[in-house]
Amino acid sequence: MAARAQHSGPAANGGGAPALLPLLLLLLSAAAIIPRGDGQNLITEDVTVVEGDVATISCRVKNSDDSVIQLLNPNRQTIYFRDFRPLKDSRFQLVNFSNSELRVSLTNVSISDEGRYFCQLYTDPPQEIYTTITVLVPPRNLVIDIQKEIAVEGEEIELNCTAMASRPATTIRWFKGNKELTGKSEVEQWSDMYTVTSQLLLKVGREDDGVPVICLVDHPAVKDLQTQRYLEVMYKPQVRVSQNYPVQGLTREGEPLELTCAAFGKPQPTDMRWLRVDDEMPQHVVVSGSNLLISNLNKTDNGTYRCEASNAVGKSHADYMLFVYDTTATTEPAVHGTGVLLNASTEALPTVQISNASIALHPDSRAGEEGAIRSVDHAVVGGVVAVVVFAMLCLLIILGRYFARHKGTYFTHEAKGADDAADADTAIINAEGGQNNSEEKKEYFI
Repeated sequence: MAARAQHSGPAANGGGAPALLPLLLLLLSAAAIIPRGDGQNLITEDVTVVEGDVATISCRVKNSDDSVIQLLNPNRQTIYFRDFRPLKDSRFQLVNFSNSELRVSLTNVSISDEGRYFCQLYTDPPQEIYTTITVLVPPRNLVIDIQKEIAVEGEEIELNCTAMASRPATTIRWFKGNKELTGKSEVEQWSDMYTVTSQLLLKVGREDDGVPVICLVDHPAVKDLQTQRYLEVMYKPQVRVSQNYPVQGLTREGEPLELTCAAFGKPQPTDMRWLRVDDEMPQHVVVSGSNLLISNLNKTDNGTYRCEASNAVGKSHADYMLFVYDTTATTEPAVHGTGVLLNASTEALPTVQISNASIALHPDSRAGEEGAIRSVDHAVVGGVVAVVVFAMLCLLIILGRYFARHKGTYFTHEAKGADDAADADTAIINAEGGQNNSEEKKEYFI
């Protein structure tokens, strides 16, 4: 038995190399399977955080073999080794530690914390993977500067919106009320920060007075960051003439007429007056402030009455065309229509306001427009011309028939008694009156 054992011992020693060969190949295969710094067994994600917030770094292991996990900062300093923190920075706090995960939080993140953080797994050979912390910086100041605090209608003003010290560079959008406008932006870089200024050129009108202009920021670090300024626009007066009496119906002789002038502008109009266009104001017309009163209408009052109003920006006016009808008139002629206020102001009233005023306040009380009177004149002239042409045609027809009836052969009395004459000489001798009286018996046809 002993001899067998001794024999078997040398045999085992002598055959050791062939027996270890499969084991060596197995170890080499296992080493080939283990990742060598390519991070196949480590998992992590990049972190994006707003400056001042908390960033959480997580190092996880797919198939844990109880190897040691550690976290390093961009300078290759160890932040955590397992659950121990060698780095003396209290902003780093352990959130979770196990054989498969090391999770660390970083509070009050600043730009200096941005960079690559490394997760290492102490295998043989060690594995490593990195995560990137990106720090976003919202704009610190957002302001709108207006070139002119108070603008006049028709002017083009310049507005500038500035978003300072942001990262990355911000995008600025403009709105006037609910309508988006287009501005022109410039970007300046200072160290790691960006300052963006957007310029907007805006032509303002009276409808823009009191409307907000909004500067809105598109940035991943903030939501709904905006600022606004209200436009202040000065404009010429808007003038409107309304008829108080008669409320409806015709303006007839002997009846009163009362007009009221209303003016709105910025600043509010301080000077308002009535006048008659192309003629003097009748003596019996009473003007009291914004009201005009004619107590007893007559046809001499026909004409255009104008209300003028002015302020610091300029002057505007509105016209009223008056046409006085007979007392027997019951229906307003169709050429006058419903009547419309005439506005000869350089800044015309909005169409909707004019039509509303004329339809709602004066459905039948206007004397008609200037165009309506011109239509009447053209109709009269056309009628006169038609009558003249018709008369001339009738005269031509009568003359033609007259000349046609008097056309033919006419005989004189010189040949009377010559019917029985034997020859021409005898006929002349026998003719009544004879040859001697031939000069006295000439007949003329006209």
